[in-house]
Amino acid sequence: MKYLFGPVNSRRLGRSLGVDLVPIKTCSLNCIYCECGETTNCTDAIAEYVPTAEVVDELRECLQACPLLDVITFSGFGEPTLHSGLGEIVAFLRREFPEYRVALLTNATRFDDPDVRRAVLAIDVIIPSLDAAGEDAFRKIARPAPGITAKRIIRGLVELRREYRGEMILELFIVSGINDTEDELKKLKEAIAMIGPDRVHLNTLDRPGAVEWIQPAPMDRLRFVADFLAPYPVEIVGKPAHAGPVRPAGGDVANTIVATVARRPSTLEDLSSALGLPAADVNRTVTRLMNDGVLEKRQSGRGNFYCLRERT
Repeated sequence: MKYLFGPVNSRRLGRSLGVDLVPIKTCSLNCIYCECGETTNCTDAIAEYVPTAEVVDELRECLQACPLLDVITFSGFGEPTLHSGLGEIVAFLRREFPEYRVALLTNATRFDDPDVRRAVLAIDVIIPSLDAAGEDAFRKIARPAPGITAKRIIRGLVELRREYRGEMILELFIVSGINDTEDELKKLKEAIAMIGPDRVHLNTLDRPGAVEWIQPAPMDRLRFVADFLAPYPVEIVGKPAHAGPVRPAGGDVANTIVATVARRPSTLEDLSSALGLPAADVNRTVTRLMNDGVLEKRQSGRGNFYCLRERT
């Protein structure tokens, strides 16, 4: 599978089959916390970055096997709404596999475009990011493509909320010292009031980020932010869900591990839980992939994470 990965046990969505619509690493932001690393093609241009028909064919092949899933999630190497065929793929899923819920993880940079908003209206759950409402803090965290501002993102989210009838969960990624000051939180609170999401998720670093210096925000700081944003419904995102084993989308354990950690660095526990295999069996495969130079190990707050080896 070139465009599908997992399924993985998502912290928020349960058993999630990932759909990746852009090549590594094409995104409209270059966020300092991104688990996929530095953005190499920072653009907000909308195009058919991967063949729409091939994505549809992979989804059909995978879903005809009736995998045990809670959700199909557009996410991956970069920003899904940059793909011009997103609406067509969503329509295919609704038409041929309506039993599956569909989610979108997005940086919300393109909702100023009416065509992009129309493309996502049939999605069940949209989780847009808004990491800062102040422009200085936004630039420090997001390092955006030219022309993208916090004001533009907020304006697009306001327009989307007026048209969208599904569930919207606004995600705030807290970076201590940048977007958790009282001044920045006041701006975020004002933006939340304008947007009107169903819920707000507070997140912080769980996997290795794009820059080495970033660290997870302490739990007491996350609680402070949650209290500050009251009375809006705020939830601190917890540890990864362990929703039970899922069948590898491509049927091959090694290929599934590589496809997953390329987009979502994972611990041995994460992989074992998602694949429904003993940790010892997963460890043997991971060790072989490391010996072959495919994977490498990086230390983060939650333990050792496996990711693709950086090419020099």
